[in-house]
Amino acid sequence: MDALYPRLLVTRFADCFAFYRATLPPLTGATLVKGTPEGPYANWDVADQAVLVLYDRAAMAATLGTADRPAHPAAPAQDAAMLVLRVDDVDAALDLCLRHGGTPAVGATDRPEWGANLRSAHLRDPDGHLIELQSY
Repeated sequence: MDALYPRLLVTRFADCFAFYRATLPPLTGATLVKGTPEGPYANWDVADQAVLVLYDRAAMAATLGTADRPAHPAAPAQDAAMLVLRVDDVDAALDLCLRHGGTPAVGATDRPEWGANLRSAHLRDPDGHLIELQSY
């Protein structure tokens, strides 16, 4: 049984699928267990434990009966959640993510105030979800 089952609801399923299919295996060792770019569902595991699940936002809205609500706030807002990936090399991981459709938020930076030898970078996936890459 998976203790955690992180699931991102995405509006650009095919773009996000391509991004995570290209980046999760080299960054985390995750393998695609189920799903295709057509969606509405895909999941990646490491050693039979969920690393990430993508689910089409419209499909979830239909399930919940919330399709009439906006997918995103009308005005810019602070992020409500973030996917954090621990990687061996933050700079190389950031480069990989940017080459596969991620957009930079904050470049690779040493963060001794967060922890000894901690380095991080922040970016957004094709749907705008915030990702932190970190090593320590």
